[in-house]
Amino acid sequence: MADSPELTSNVQDISEELTVAIAELEEYRERLVSDTLSMAQKAKVMKAQALASLEPQLIQIDATLEALRVQQSALSAGN
Repeated sequence: MADSPELTSNVQDISEELTVAIAELEEYRERLVSDTLSMAQKAKVMKAQALASLEPQLIQIDATLEALRVQQSALSAGN
């Protein structure tokens, strides 16, 4: 059974939205780490200590990124 053009268009739209969301979340993660390390350096806080304070947030961001990538893969596989 062939996919309807409307369904294919919706799948492409969702795939594009997932791609944008993944890219934005990756940028946010990088900026969060960079800004935190910059502030830690100015405050003379050890890098390891600053990263340890970020760990719960980074774990959550990484889990969200993984979930988005799984959705994107599933969408691509079904297309």
